[in-house]
Formats: sequence, structure tokens, C-alpha cells
Amino acid sequence: MLETFAVAFTTFFATIGPFDVAAVFAGLTASVPNNRRRQMAVRGTAIAAGILVLFALIGELLLSGLGISLAALRTAGGVLLLLMAIDMVFARNSGGTSTTDAEEEEARAKQDISVFPLATPLIAGPGAMGAAILIMADTEGDLVLKAIVIGSILLVLLATLVMLILSGQIHRLIGNTGMHIVSRVMGVLLSALAVQFVFDGIIQSGLLAGSGMSV
Repeated sequence: MLETFAVAFTTFFATIGPFDVAAVFAGLTASVPNNRRRQMAVRGTAIAAGILVLFALIGELLLSGLGISLAALRTAGGVLLLLMAIDMVFARNSGGTSTTDAEEEEARAKQDISVFPLATPLIAGPGAMGAAILIMADTEGDLVLKAIVIGSILLVLLATLVMLILSGQIHRLIGNTGMHIVSRVMGVLLSALAVQFVFDGIIQSGLLAGSGMSV
């Protein structure tokens, strides 16, 4: 159980990136009154929670309907998470863990950014959605482990909400350099988890057994 929590919490913290989300949110709401910022932070986080929990609960069923195997999802998800981890380590912005320049420009022109781009893709992005399905699949139907995964999602989202509310103060306190340091450390951890997802997907697919190689 402790291992499941550690993997889930680390993965969701890295894919959601509370510090990165807070930094973007601070920039997009610089001229917004504090009470309005808090409302957008709460609403955006709640919507993101609904999206991620929904993907965690019905993700496997959705994959079955589309004819996608868990082995394929593990391998593809591992590759996606690895690309995100590389961006985090090198502090690059490809749109996988944050908004693109075009999305950010559109968001600046909106009065309410709680749904887009805050809830998605900033918080509930493709990496976090894929991770929710993958980690939930690894519970193999164990209700306790499923509850731990859901709890990990909610715990990371709670931390994200706190950072959103305090985004201005946090950004002034640790600056861009501090946020990049946290992002890079989480990127290294995420890259290792991503490679493990790829390994597990390849092994589960049976490709190695089919080629006569032993695992």
C-alpha cells in the first residue's frame, strides 16, 4: 500500500506540476482581484478533480471499448511521460505540462480561466489523465489500492489549490529559479517511472516471449 501511494503521489505531483501551474496562474491573473482569483482556483481545481477521478474510474472500460490493451497504454503512456519528464528536466515548454503560447494568449483575453486553461490542460493534462488510468490499472481490482490512488489524486490537487491561492507569494518567495529546481527534480523521478511503464508494457505485451527472449 505504501508503495502504491508513493508511486501514485510522485507521478501525479510530477504530471500535474503544482509549482508550474501556480506560476502560470499567477501570470494570467496578475490583474485579477484576490477574491476572484480564489474563486477561479477553487472552481478550476474542482473541475480538474472530476476529470481525473472520472478517467481513473472508467479509463479501463473506455480502453476496452476502443480495443486498446493495457500493455499498449502502458508503453504509450510511458513514452508520453518520458517526453514530459525531459521537458521538465530541461525547463522546456512543449505544451505537455503547461499551456502553449497560443493558449496562454487566448487565456489572457478571457475573464474566467477556471475551465480553460486552468482545469484543463494545466491541471488535468494528457499526462495526468494517462497516469490516472495506468496507475489505477495496476491496482488489479483491489478496492483499498484504488482508494489510495484516488486519495493521491485528491491530495496532489489539494496541494495544487493551496499553491494557486498563494501563487503570488510563492512566486515572489522562491522565484523562477526555485520553481525550475523543483520541476527538474520531479522530472528526474518521473523519467524513471516512465521508463518503468515502458518496460512493464513491453513485458505484458508478450513481445519478448514471442521472440524467444527470457525476462
